[in-house]
Amino acid sequence: MTIHFIGAGPGAPDLITLRGRDLIAASPICLYAGSLVPASLLDHCPPGARIVNSAPMTLDEITALLAQAHADGLDVARLHSGDLSVWSAMGEQLRRLKALGIPYSITPGVPSFAAAAAALGTELTLPGVGQSVVLTRTSGRASAMPPRETLAAFGASGATLAIHLSIHALDRVVADLVPLYGPDCPAAIVWRASWPDEKIVRATLGTMVEAAEGGPERTALILVGPVLDDSGFADSSLYAPGYDRRFRPASTDSRFAGPQE
Repeated sequence: MTIHFIGAGPGAPDLITLRGRDLIAASPICLYAGSLVPASLLDHCPPGARIVNSAPMTLDEITALLAQAHADGLDVARLHSGDLSVWSAMGEQLRRLKALGIPYSITPGVPSFAAAAAALGTELTLPGVGQSVVLTRTSGRASAMPPRETLAAFGASGATLAIHLSIHALDRVVADLVPLYGPDCPAAIVWRASWPDEKIVRATLGTMVEAAEGGPERTALILVGPVLDDSGFADSSLYAPGYDRRFRPASTDSRFAGPQE
């Protein structure tokens, strides 16, 4: 018996791994975060499966359900939106399971920032423009930010920022970042990336608040950084004819020429 924590992806029902799909199909119980996981993913559940929405449940209630499933010898598919490695509240559940000696597995999912980048049709790391992506958020009621993890601190690097769970604080986000990136820095907001009602707003930092007026108030990702203007960057060396690499030696004198172990 195992509790299978599964990253359900950003929203589209086909953006789930084959492993995740198969684990859902093999589990007689499915506990899913109904506020963010689309109901269409539940179509993968086997006939007669017990399906439980965890949105109205407390951690104690979730733990009790998982403990009872363990006692009954039943596998559980525990679905969280996006990927489990960030902002999933998985860690506190794992801590409870470890204390109870209940086995679990973790299956990663497509993260929301990747789905948002795909929706924008852009790469978040461009040669000579940006080579780092910072996944962050602003403080909220559920979780405060550690004192050193501020937008100003991350923005000082000039990296691409993927700001989650912060559409409610857009004014503050812009105020913190304009001094660092400038008002003309490209920015975008993607609501419900990969869902049928996905919405995208492209703007600059200086115009983003106005551009976002009337948009949804949740389930949005804010992206900021020069890479969002992908019109002026150099090609990488990876595919350059003269770039010497293991899979394409540049000459017979290359250290990669000849048999490779």
